[in-house]
Amino acid sequence: MALSHIRTVLWTLVAVAALGATGLYVYTTMTRPAQAVALGQGDYELVTATGEAFNRDSLKGSPSMLFFGFTHCPDVCPTSLAEMAVWYEALGDEADGLNAFFVSVDPERDTAEIIGDYVSWTGRVIGVTGSPDEVAKAAKSWGVYYAKVPLEGGDYTMDHTASVFLVNANGEFEGTIAYRENSDTALAKLRRLLQG
Repeated sequence: MALSHIRTVLWTLVAVAALGATGLYVYTTMTRPAQAVALGQGDYELVTATGEAFNRDSLKGSPSMLFFGFTHCPDVCPTSLAEMAVWYEALGDEADGLNAFFVSVDPERDTAEIIGDYVSWTGRVIGVTGSPDEVAKAAKSWGVYYAKVPLEGGDYTMDHTASVFLVNANGEFEGTIAYRENSDTALAKLRRLLQG
């Protein structure tokens, strides 16, 4: 079996696992609403790509999109960033008060500089990283699953929840946009978020 075929199979398995984790997350929050309400209320101290502190209070004051991913991601993360950029463009002036954050689940590789470069092309999404312990606290606060997946040759990838979290101006969880969700549905959710 060719190495390129093995890599394709591995990336496919990672994408399937990420979708499965997202489905499990959505099912869990829909069947346990009391726990969903508490999402994001834990304490964590991260840092943005520009060196500013990022914690749960950073999500207060404006509605936000929040995504957990990593810069070496082959498919899910670049696709999700591209979708966010498309949503901003489609919303136009409606999105002036909408923030977006990309939090790394791979802080060993994703320094502030690296994650800042990774999201810079969007013009709107803010990269966030931190120590492994603080990233773990943030992920736990938001009910995000992530795990290191070893690859051949000593490298690794990350399996992770693939949903975009929607957060209201009070810093409270309002729902999710699933990976590759219909664009019209995603935009309708964002308009509801922006209308408060």
